[in-house]
Amino acid sequence: MNTTPYELLTMGRVGVDLYPQQIGVGLEDVKSFAKFLGGSPTNVAVAAARLGHRTAVITRTGHDPFGNYIHQALKGFGVDDSFVSAVDGVPTPVTFCEIFPPDNFPIYFYREPKAPDLDIKVDELDFDAIRSAELFWVTVTGLSAEPSREAHLAALEARGRNGITILDLDYRPMFWGSPEQATEQIAKALPYITVAAGNSEECLVAVGESDPQAAAKALRVAGAELAIVKQGPGGVLGMRGDECVTVAPVPVTVVNGLGAGDAFGGALCHGLLGNWDLRRTLAFANAAGAYVAGQLACADAMPTVAEVEAMMDRSAV
Repeated sequence: MNTTPYELLTMGRVGVDLYPQQIGVGLEDVKSFAKFLGGSPTNVAVAAARLGHRTAVITRTGHDPFGNYIHQALKGFGVDDSFVSAVDGVPTPVTFCEIFPPDNFPIYFYREPKAPDLDIKVDELDFDAIRSAELFWVTVTGLSAEPSREAHLAALEARGRNGITILDLDYRPMFWGSPEQATEQIAKALPYITVAAGNSEECLVAVGESDPQAAAKALRVAGAELAIVKQGPGGVLGMRGDECVTVAPVPVTVVNGLGAGDAFGGALCHGLLGNWDLRRTLAFANAAGAYVAGQLACADAMPTVAEVEAMMDRSAV
């Protein structure tokens, strides 16, 4: 077994995205779908792998053909699937969306009776891999149910504040009983986090602030060394130490906005692993997100370094 530490290890949601090949119509009128790998932390691992990093994901699938597909897809993208295991009796999740560009992409999760990625257990974790990874990425969704919640907190506690640990605020109301429940669980994770990233609405749930400056400061107080607040057309704000920068979005004709955040995440990891300055890191991440927003797929559309740089060059003209 290869014991070389991962540059990026992510943990949490996985599934199969079935995206319509007809744009601008409801699911009831869609004639055909395309199949893609899905799940935010899984897509982030793919995005970072496409940028040249050694990555892996900790997650679980159903014991079914879609679970087999996830292993095949991960290997095809160069993501280590050693920590992906099957759960008997529950299906691999499937996600549908509707595509109404430029800013309406309703998403429908089929994760019943329980998503296997919420059945990650403490005694199945490789704590050596978690401790040794240069960057460890988790999401708020992983805190939404047991035993995944216990496993995520155990992983964070075991890692301490070693290396870079990112919490994607990724609040999705359908996975929680109430925003207050999410706030309570996020508070348990934040002391272990070195980087927190989310949009204004997610920051409101996490720390009670939606104004970008106030939210970033609250995340810093809660423990994050770097706070990132996505502002849509307002760009993205990053706050670290005495530095606070806002980077404008990259113009793009949007096809499907659902994968942009995951591309941003993978590119953010790339910049952090390269020890880039904050403005360069956020500009690169913005460009990666814009690139994927102009594509139909999520994982399949993750860009290379050259493609991100070309996107940046075009936007500078």
